[in-house]
Amino acid sequence: MANVGQQPKWEGKSCAKLAGCKAEQVWLLLQDFFGLDKWFPSLTTCLPVEGVSGQPGCVRFCAGFKTPVSGSDKGGMNWTKQKLLSIDPIKMVFSYSIVDGNVGFNAYVSTVRVLSNEHGCDIEWKYEVEPVKGWTLGDLDFFIASGLQVMAQRMEAALQVFQATMDQ
Repeated sequence: MANVGQQPKWEGKSCAKLAGCKAEQVWLLLQDFFGLDKWFPSLTTCLPVEGVSGQPGCVRFCAGFKTPVSGSDKGGMNWTKQKLLSIDPIKMVFSYSIVDGNVGFNAYVSTVRVLSNEHGCDIEWKYEVEPVKGWTLGDLDFFIASGLQVMAQRMEAALQVFQATMDQ
């Protein structure tokens, strides 16, 4: 039987459209590396561990999220420590890795970018990870895609409220 670590890495990409939102506005929300709990569903905690938010090398602790394979009998809380690898505010893109956690993500790296389009903008989330025990690539695709869609909805709503207060 092959060792899980010797299988090719899983790779995926998910996109979410934000209608009527400027890419620069969405980027301002997304670049707050220590503020993911404001947007990602079921994430109850996102705390700084080291460094300054938005500076490469900073680390955040994220906890409380549910995954497709969490299961109610698992006990405890899902958590990860995530390190910002790079950030480019001009291109509106950042990359991060999971450096520790209890969800079995080894060699996980994501790149998140905001792209302008004629009706607003898109958030694109690319990821790669070694195959995760107890998961399928479909589980991971669903986890990322569903989380990103909720993030986009929450950001759209926040920006609409902000715009409404500015228009008064």
